[in-house]
Amino acid sequence: MKISKIKLENFRSYREESVIDFNNLNVFVGKNDFGKSTILEALDIFFNEGKGVIKIDKDDVNKQSKTAGNTEIKISVIFEEFPELITIDATNKTNLAEEYLLNDEGKLEIIKKYPNAGKEKIFIKCSHPTNPACSNLLLKKQQDLRKLVTDDITCDDLTKNAVIRKSIWDHYSSDLQLQEIEIEITKIDAKDTWSQLKKYLPLYSLFRSDRENSDGDKEIQNPMKLAVQEILQDPNLATKLTEVAREVEEKLNEVVQNTLEKLNEMNSEIADSLTPVIPTPDSLKWVDVFKSVSITGDDDIPINKRGSGVKRLILLNFFRAEAERKRNSNAVPNIIYAIEEPETSQHPEHQRKLIEAFKELADIDNTQVLLTTHSPSIVKLLDFDNLKLIKNDPIKTIISVDRNELPYPSLNEVNYLAFGEADQEYHNELYGYLESEELLNRFLEGKPTRPYIKVRRNGTHQALDKVITEYIRHQIHHPENQNNARFSNQELQDSIANMRIFINEQN
Repeated sequence: MKISKIKLENFRSYREESVIDFNNLNVFVGKNDFGKSTILEALDIFFNEGKGVIKIDKDDVNKQSKTAGNTEIKISVIFEEFPELITIDATNKTNLAEEYLLNDEGKLEIIKKYPNAGKEKIFIKCSHPTNPACSNLLLKKQQDLRKLVTDDITCDDLTKNAVIRKSIWDHYSSDLQLQEIEIEITKIDAKDTWSQLKKYLPLYSLFRSDRENSDGDKEIQNPMKLAVQEILQDPNLATKLTEVAREVEEKLNEVVQNTLEKLNEMNSEIADSLTPVIPTPDSLKWVDVFKSVSITGDDDIPINKRGSGVKRLILLNFFRAEAERKRNSNAVPNIIYAIEEPETSQHPEHQRKLIEAFKELADIDNTQVLLTTHSPSIVKLLDFDNLKLIKNDPIKTIISVDRNELPYPSLNEVNYLAFGEADQEYHNELYGYLESEELLNRFLEGKPTRPYIKVRRNGTHQALDKVITEYIRHQIHHPENQNNARFSNQELQDSIANMRIFINEQN
């Protein structure tokens, strides 16, 4: 399954419900403290349930909502590309559509609510039957479902919950009274459904920009553990491990039975009171066998004792290796890599290679990549549909960057909106746009001028009057001309802002 969109409500700076659309590669840009990292951390809470990098606490409740008496955090994830057949009752396969577990858009919407940032309650928002005669079937045990199968309802198999539910719903097909409702999937009678369903959720791994300073350095070790989880889900390997487990189980049973036989000879009462407890092969946690995997340097020096740039480079190249491995393997689960500020401590050439690696990784089936960045140069290496712009004017919004909606379609425009980044390159682009659209003279008309000394090709000087925008343009293109006072950064910003306003007015 892949994320189609997420919703945040009452979580940190996200007070009102904020909806964020997802692609395969999603790069969140915006000014400091606008909530970029919050998105990645909310997903860590959602998927890893406090066992990942982030643990939810009361300080995560939006302060304004808390003052108003609302202390419930809500994190919702909407999925698409889910399996056609899934198992939600023991071994009986069914599909989400027949179970009426999809929302009005035909997608799986899972909502996790955290009252007072405490224990989560899990709901599925779906277009579901509300006719009292056939509602809440997912929350009923098999014996209760059987009671609903009357003489006029045909059911082929009363031992399979999914078959019973389908038979009942088929009977009432003309009067299901479908409505989009929330079903609490972790209620006692539905716990098995949730435990089965969450097996299909993607693996999620978050790598933060502020690394821990410990010999274990979780940010370095976590990708190794993630790799273990993926590798162990290979069907061929799983089959081999199951065979090993069954052989061990068989030998253990033999040891137990021999022991009980001997004990029975001496004291049958004690022998009869003992019951062997041997875990079944499918309950074994093979991932724990490899929990100590790590990466160390020469002489067993922990990676976290190396320079920050080296640590980060090793970590991020884990993704490059994963891209190559995945390219050669189809037997991998869905996975989401979330990385804060990949540019941290990296040479510009390394940044370029990493972004190309992330693009390549995101193009692989079953994979999504989430990044945050403060780097305008990183933005320029991306495509428009990779970018998610976070704004706070006056309410928080997260928008996908559509080049067709920008008055001037440029990644420099995205940087300006995200970071207030206004450099000489952007000034050149705007000036060139005005020229190409034959708007420059209209823009310059009536604006105050200043003296500018032009150097002719023969070396003589010519005194001119230039609007500040022209003045800046000439200085950018002719840095060898030292006869004029250098424009200030504030003048550059003002000139860019004025050109943007004018272009917006023309559109």
